[in-house]
Amino acid sequence: MRADARRNYDRILAAAAEAIAEHGAEASLEEIARRAGVGSATLHRHFPSRQRLLEAVFRGKVEALRAAAGDLVTEPDPGHALMTWLRAVARHAVSNRGLAASLMGGAQDGDPTLGDTCHTMIVNAGEDLLTRARQASAVRPDVSIRDLLKLVNAISLAAEQEPDGVAEADRLLNLALAGVRPASRASCSHEAPWPADSSAG
Repeated sequence: MRADARRNYDRILAAAAEAIAEHGAEASLEEIARRAGVGSATLHRHFPSRQRLLEAVFRGKVEALRAAAGDLVTEPDPGHALMTWLRAVARHAVSNRGLAASLMGGAQDGDPTLGDTCHTMIVNAGEDLLTRARQASAVRPDVSIRDLLKLVNAISLAAEQEPDGVAEADRLLNLALAGVRPASRASCSHEAPWPADSSAG
């Protein structure tokens, strides 16, 4: 891809991510093109269908979450690293309203393996963080990464229509994950369930 074409491609993806966060997966393609500073023909040349554009946005978000997990794997506090990443997953889910559901509904027009591929990437990324947290006795030994991702998904669905969905997801996630810590630690009244996140919101 030529440098100018790559710039257009990246601008369209960034504009699409912003529009989806504001308006959901049915965000106007014309509005996305306007935000990106390109014409509709340029947008359709890079992304022949809405499905292809949504797939690219989704894949980019998942790649970013996988990279974030890789950065956090050296965090000195494994429990805090896991919580930080789960918050990032929740923010991703809340700020991409309807994206996953829209992709599933239109899978016949796009990449039928995308959902499974991205799910596997997320699970594998989180598994490394969970393993470290388990070894540090920061989580109960019976907790699986799929348990945690189900919690995050349910919380995100509950919070995405709230005026400040990210903050609400953070609050609910803190409540839910109090039960993930080992009983001896979770029951200490002087200790917060998880470290507070100064970057929330």
